[in-house]
Amino acid sequence: MYYIGFDIGSSSIKAALVNAENGKSIASVNEPEEEMDIISVQKEWAEQNPESWWENVCKASKRLLKENTIRPEQIKGIGISYQMHGLVVVDEKGELIRDSIIWCDSRAVAIGNKAFEEIGEEKCMENLLNSPANFTASKLKWVQQNEPEKYERIHKFLLPGDYIAFKFTGIMNTTTSGLSEGTLWDFKDDKPADWLLEHYHLDASLIPDIVPTFSNQGELSAKGASDSGLNPGTPILYRAGDQPNNALSLNVFKAGEVAATGGTSGVIYAVTDSLSATEGLKLNNFAHVNHSQNQPSIGKLLCINGAGIQYRWLKNNLNLETNSYQTMNSHASKVSVGSNNLQLIPFGNGAERMFDNQTIGTHICNLNLNKHNRSHIFRAALEGIAFSFVYGMEVLKKDNTTINVIRAGNDNLFRSEIFSNTVATLINQEIEIYNTTGAIGAARAAGLSDGTFDDFGTMITKNDHVMTYHPLQNQDDYKEAYKNWKRELNRILKK
Repeated sequence: MYYIGFDIGSSSIKAALVNAENGKSIASVNEPEEEMDIISVQKEWAEQNPESWWENVCKASKRLLKENTIRPEQIKGIGISYQMHGLVVVDEKGELIRDSIIWCDSRAVAIGNKAFEEIGEEKCMENLLNSPANFTASKLKWVQQNEPEKYERIHKFLLPGDYIAFKFTGIMNTTTSGLSEGTLWDFKDDKPADWLLEHYHLDASLIPDIVPTFSNQGELSAKGASDSGLNPGTPILYRAGDQPNNALSLNVFKAGEVAATGGTSGVIYAVTDSLSATEGLKLNNFAHVNHSQNQPSIGKLLCINGAGIQYRWLKNNLNLETNSYQTMNSHASKVSVGSNNLQLIPFGNGAERMFDNQTIGTHICNLNLNKHNRSHIFRAALEGIAFSFVYGMEVLKKDNTTINVIRAGNDNLFRSEIFSNTVATLINQEIEIYNTTGAIGAARAAGLSDGTFDDFGTMITKNDHVMTYHPLQNQDDYKEAYKNWKRELNRILKK
């Protein structure tokens, strides 16, 4: 028997099968082969047709079964992870009213900022743990203001994962964690933030029914089963946004545990049991997958836009003899800590929220044409990205966040010893590396919900743990290099 997990991204749909006996990953697929289109009618707009998500979910599901010779009745349950903050609106028949306004769309920024000012920082931070900002509630307000005829047709608004669950089951519902990512959950009163909808003059009846993150959230309808190739009656047992789900995939559940991602952008997701938020304009606070009123579990999410994209830019533009990260890392390893006083500020991928949404750009500082070569640039790049992670963790600590252990996926940046050793040494914490994906995590979460996987943490460690980076004994050179990097950053920030 097996569980199947889906990760609904904006570039592709990832699907994975895990063995129901031991949680071992059996197979994974991506659909489509090319990245899905993002519709950008105006600058800073980003939309997708949710039907394309569903079509690729069905293709991926059928591929997994066929390529692994698995019968539909062997699937015990389904887990769903999805791109956060998106808005999907449907009519009473469940038909789409417009394309989804997805996570990277910025059209509602001014709406959220205005609401934050009018409602007040104290109310927003105590109840929402966030500014309304550019999240789902503000996007819904944008539809009301700019497309009133479409707004009048809305029966329910859904998050991307809610929509996929609806296509499977014909049932519209959502989760507390999902509502919190749209700034629609009142943590103080432990209920939907009706008062925010009232402020926006939005109808609270548009909120779907709420189900627990781990629960039978609906069973496959005849049509959902026919489209996906799965069995009618198969239950959806789990649903969560991609960052909370990534944390679950890495066995990050408890206060003091941190999930880190080092891809194009960097993400630090730290779990706390505190409902206090003091740095809500620099980071976000969402209900983690195991949050409850009696046992709060909040994921503090800090995003670094300019991370791996910088290292990729160097790879694509420096005409290496072998166009690979391994080649770059090999060159970087020839240079000592601090890159001979060369600093690289990596924030060249738009506005950075931890700097109050300033667009800082990428800077190469103290380049000496007589002593620096490309090996120094590679090392300075890895160190600069690592320093940005450390800086972000300092922001989290200002928000009274404890960091006891960091767990990360085995992706590009964390494969680099220079990057990982720099972070581990400067924060004086171990970094555990795991070979897993969001789709695998969602499939396992379905088994956790089903009561099949009792010792979830041990299962992940046994199946996925690759290695652990330990803080190095000699920290002085790293501290000096970080101090020099921060000096250049503060000069740019004019602090």
